[in-house]
Amino acid sequence: MIELEKTKSVPITKEMVWEAYLQVKRKGKSAGVDDLSMSEYDLQRHRHLYKVWNRLASGSYFPPAVLQVEIPKKNGSMRQLGIPTISDRVAQTVIKNQVEVRLEKIFHPDSYGYRPKRSAHQALEQVRSNCWKYDWVIDLDIKNFFDEIDHDKLLKALNKHVKEKWIFEYIKRWLNAPLQTKEGEVIARTKGTPQGGVISPLLANLYLHYTLDVWLKTIDSSIKFVRYADDIIIHCLTKTQAEKSLQKIKERVEDCGLRLHPDKTKIVYCKDFKRRQKYREVQFDFLGYTFQPRTSKSKKTKKLFLGFDCAMSIQSRSRIFDQLRKMEIPRIQCDSIVGIAHHLNPKLRGWIRYFGKYSGYSLSKVFYILRIKLIRWARYRYKRYRNNLTKAYKWLDRVRIQYPSLFYHWHVGYSN
Repeated sequence: MIELEKTKSVPITKEMVWEAYLQVKRKGKSAGVDDLSMSEYDLQRHRHLYKVWNRLASGSYFPPAVLQVEIPKKNGSMRQLGIPTISDRVAQTVIKNQVEVRLEKIFHPDSYGYRPKRSAHQALEQVRSNCWKYDWVIDLDIKNFFDEIDHDKLLKALNKHVKEKWIFEYIKRWLNAPLQTKEGEVIARTKGTPQGGVISPLLANLYLHYTLDVWLKTIDSSIKFVRYADDIIIHCLTKTQAEKSLQKIKERVEDCGLRLHPDKTKIVYCKDFKRRQKYREVQFDFLGYTFQPRTSKSKKTKKLFLGFDCAMSIQSRSRIFDQLRKMEIPRIQCDSIVGIAHHLNPKLRGWIRYFGKYSGYSLSKVFYILRIKLIRWARYRYKRYRNNLTKAYKWLDRVRIQYPSLFYHWHVGYSN
């Protein structure tokens, strides 16, 4: 560990840098424009971290360019990510840790994204609760939010809570740091904060705190909202209230330099056995789940009824199918199915813990596909099953009965 020393002109200690490094190491290992991986970085860790501390503490730290990475979306478009170098992520974390404590005190309780001790499940639970009480939803989609944040407006909001000039100056430098493509082209930036930067989610939350969270109270105190970063759900009592609110929100975000996506932003009716109006939109997606009318069973009477609830979205299931396909399970070189389980269980655990929270049965199709792939692996691995599909199925069933905790989904009760 770096030894604690007196600071220079800026009150940043080596201990702060060390703690920031530990946070960065836990969260991600991608290389930035310097092409330095975490394992390579660690070979000369003390030299790198000393340099970060020395420059931060003297006020002379200037961030390098941010590596621009394009991630394909399902609709064929590309999501732009900005990956800082590991040293820059450490530097950003040092400053983020200073600012986050203050902003947490003013952030709205219905804002959940990228905040300490808050989770996507908490946001989903609040949306579920609101949908039972409010008949109408505005599903907001801000187009290219991270790329369109107005720097002047963001810094004005930041100035309300950060009085230290050195913190303010460092954040300005990160906002103005250029992008660099994999081909080496450097692109200047005059707006936005890179989606992928350590401090970007905190700044994005601050921007939307003043753009929407605080402002929404001024247009109608009866509406509710749930926000997870730039995923926003507004709950309204009536269709008229939803229509009027949406128009005001559209004007507000445009005043703040943003735009609502015209095709993705919509008003939704929370239809169930009591709410029977006809309306074209009766479902919306939020954090990987689809909310829509669903047949449910009453806990008291055990009778079926039409409720409005959530389950894993089709898009989320498709992404999991893609991951299973890319794993090429039938081709995995393992001597036994125990090795396959060891390989797959971290993924299975993550899927179940997130998507099994609500309507866990929706994962059954995923595990049905997994079962087929395990059968293919057995037929590829063992000659005695190569030409006998029935025997391969019976073999897998015996394994499940004899070792019910081998695969995580078996362990928690899925039968596939």
